[in-house]
Amino acid sequence: MKALILSGGHGTRLRPLTYSQQKQLIPVANKPVLFYAIEDVIEAGIHNIGIIVGPNAEQVKETVMSREWDAKIEFIYQGEPKGLAHAILVAREFLGDEDFVMYLGDNILREGIVRHKKHFEENDFDASILLQEVPNPQQFGVAELSEDGKTIKRLIEKPKVPPSNLALVGIYFFKPIIHEAVRNINPSWRNELEITDAIQWLIDHGYKVGWTKVTGWWKDTGKPEDLLDANRLILDDIETDIKVITKARIHGRVVIEGGTEIDENTVIKGPVVIGKNCRIKNAYIGPYTSIGDNVIIENTEIEDSIVLEGSEIRNAGRIVESLIGRGVKIINGTSHPFGRKLVIGDNSRLIL
Repeated sequence: MKALILSGGHGTRLRPLTYSQQKQLIPVANKPVLFYAIEDVIEAGIHNIGIIVGPNAEQVKETVMSREWDAKIEFIYQGEPKGLAHAILVAREFLGDEDFVMYLGDNILREGIVRHKKHFEENDFDASILLQEVPNPQQFGVAELSEDGKTIKRLIEKPKVPPSNLALVGIYFFKPIIHEAVRNINPSWRNELEITDAIQWLIDHGYKVGWTKVTGWWKDTGKPEDLLDANRLILDDIETDIKVITKARIHGRVVIEGGTEIDENTVIKGPVVIGKNCRIKNAYIGPYTSIGDNVIIENTEIEDSIVLEGSEIRNAGRIVESLIGRGVKIINGTSHPFGRKLVIGDNSRLIL
């Protein structure tokens, strides 16, 4: 089996951050979102991976290849994002006539895909999709099941009256018949080739489409609030690992990487992750905060936030539920008795 991981698109819902970086590269708990997908497919025993890239192709390549993987990785240029089924068309040569999993690179799945892959293979499905129960199925693609509940009868995009509360997760398993399906569908009203239309083509032509239900959490990190939520969920699972000596007051589960300096006037309440070579002075780092490498924080309280590498935050009062890009400078502020919520793009300068 091969893997096709999607890391293209413009990420408009994450602007201004995505003006300067690919959305799948934004870190959650100090790891690019895309890396969670790569790790999942390798854990499932898949070592031949194609990554669909688009406008920021070189950025994706450089980031992925900065780490050694137990896999052969090939980058496939899509150009304009014309739908998930279009990505399969673009990757036809790479995929050949082998089974494959398609994994949207901005999704994070706590349990991984090992169990789901096994279900697909053991039941000889032509396709299998992952579903999760949601409280608001009207906002998702929803599956209508067969009478025995074993296979998919119909897929409906954002139905007004949902036939179930089972929403599609962005992970799909396919046999090579999917290539015929994507060649035989027409663009949707969005002028895209929809993967739901391709799967529906399989169903309409008598092919066997199965499903598995996600038992842990799943996040599509397409919006700032989704990234912050995923950050909370991942930090809930961390274990303490402090690689520096500090007199800071540390409570709860905290990870601090090497080279970081934290003074005795700082309080850190986990779960928190702090990267390499940071400088933190007279600060409060509250729960569910991830701080990237080479960050400076002085005379500031920050909680429930993501701060990307190279940022500098001085005298900024209290910052909460914020997503702060690379190389951002927040300076010259004074503390106030209220919290600020910020989404700031890379290399910005904010004077409070």
